[in-house]
Amino acid sequence: MKTNKGMMAVSAFALTFGAALSAQASDAIPRHQTENAWYENAQDALNGKLRMTHGIGHLWKAKNVILFVGDGMGISTVTAARILDGQQKGMPGEENFLSFGKFPFTGLSKTYNVDAQTPDSAGTMTAMMSGVKSDAGVIGVDENVVRGDCASAKGNELVTALELAEISGKSTGIVSTARITHATPAATYAKSADRNWEDISDMPAEAIEQGCEDIASQLVNFEDNLESRYDRLDVDGLEVVMGGGRRHFLPKDASANSPDAVSSIEGDRTDGRNLVTEWEEKYPEGVYVYDQYGFDGVNPEYTERLFGLFNESHMQYEADRGNDIAGEPSLSEMTEKAIQILDNNRKGFFLMVEAGRIDHAHHAGNAYNALSDTIELSKAVETAMSNTDPRDTLIIVTADHGHVFTIAGYPKRGNPILGKVVSIGADEAALAADGMPYTTVGYMNGRGFHDLGDETDADEGYNYPIDTGRKDISAIDTEAPGYHQEALIPTSSETHSGEDVGIYANGPGAMLLSGTNEQNMIFHVMDQSARLTETADRVLKRKRRWHHWPFWD
Repeated sequence: MKTNKGMMAVSAFALTFGAALSAQASDAIPRHQTENAWYENAQDALNGKLRMTHGIGHLWKAKNVILFVGDGMGISTVTAARILDGQQKGMPGEENFLSFGKFPFTGLSKTYNVDAQTPDSAGTMTAMMSGVKSDAGVIGVDENVVRGDCASAKGNELVTALELAEISGKSTGIVSTARITHATPAATYAKSADRNWEDISDMPAEAIEQGCEDIASQLVNFEDNLESRYDRLDVDGLEVVMGGGRRHFLPKDASANSPDAVSSIEGDRTDGRNLVTEWEEKYPEGVYVYDQYGFDGVNPEYTERLFGLFNESHMQYEADRGNDIAGEPSLSEMTEKAIQILDNNRKGFFLMVEAGRIDHAHHAGNAYNALSDTIELSKAVETAMSNTDPRDTLIIVTADHGHVFTIAGYPKRGNPILGKVVSIGADEAALAADGMPYTTVGYMNGRGFHDLGDETDADEGYNYPIDTGRKDISAIDTEAPGYHQEALIPTSSETHSGEDVGIYANGPGAMLLSGTNEQNMIFHVMDQSARLTETADRVLKRKRRWHHWPFWD
């Protein structure tokens, strides 16, 4: 039998090096993290995939990593958005592709939290960023933490891919249409026993007394906090931060209001701190912007650092963006500007981009906005592809979890995805057994039916009573932006689902995400492809004189 000696040699290298990946100690990552069973099992799974590539996987190296997270973007959401996007282009719709649907490698992610069959965004994003699955409601800490117990977080903090990139000398950035202190973006930089501790006014007195720091403060102090955990480490902090959530950075004082403030007192902070001015004092070379005009004026070639807070709370839905008082950039615009600033670093960059409002529209039971924001995420991914080189940039598109959003009935090809079901060969809407028409898309639970016409703010539905169950929608335009689909079970808001979500990947190491993965595998593939831990360890070794260990040892 013929053998390929070169391939055998590479395979032997893969086996040897693969074993080393799981056994090697790290200066950058604490022992309680690398010895966590979730971390170890993911490393074993990664090593198995590397062996299956016959060593080729070890040769891939990503200079840049971009992680796109469509919050709440389950499989049914991707499918429906793909059809809607195609129909808006004049196609039947089903044959259309979203930008990331053309990626060469696709896998699935199991989304459960350690303590929850149906997960939340805090635990899921912690898994993606740290390589360790954790509980619902906690950020950047492992499952040994008791939610809401500040003291229990001490010693259980996890290091994230973004922090490893920062230690490695790469530029780092965070972009979100949600509040930048919300669970998904916060899990890239913060450690918190409760995802709701977005500013000090949200924290119990006991947590403050025990020394826990609110999430907004951790963002502004990211550089100092990271350096304090390692001996002699010197980093330059986040280069790009853009999203919503100004209220968590401003004092509860009308004099600190932004020019486009909606509330009479915009800020929520009860400690008197203005974190925007603190950031400006810390980074005098940086640029702070709060509206479209300021954003448009930023020249990425000459901007070292950008901090954008475009709304008091979450940014607008894409369909509602034109109604913002001072104007907001789109997700694709923020993505492009972020990349143009971050790629000024010859060592590369790590960027996380979240389409956070997909989730919020689903919670409100409004498919129009959920699908519209998914289409905008697709445009942002396309923008990233146009501004990077696939030979040195790993792009991953995934979701933290799905929603109880369904596509059902037997509509004919090309039937409007937001419309009423019209069967094959028919010209009129099909009728259910109760004699009434029904839509193709709907929700298992939630607030139920609302006919708000041309209203483009999905959250407007919360101003109306819950109205679940069947309704006669014969004379209603279900394709209108303000239509909220029927729901079966009444809940204060529609809920997440426990289903697997898609992973779409392109670039160095992308094939390692094929198949069905535990969600924390995403960290390990990013780490392996960009050599984040390896490079961070090398940096730390150079900076240490003696055996001064990080704070967790």
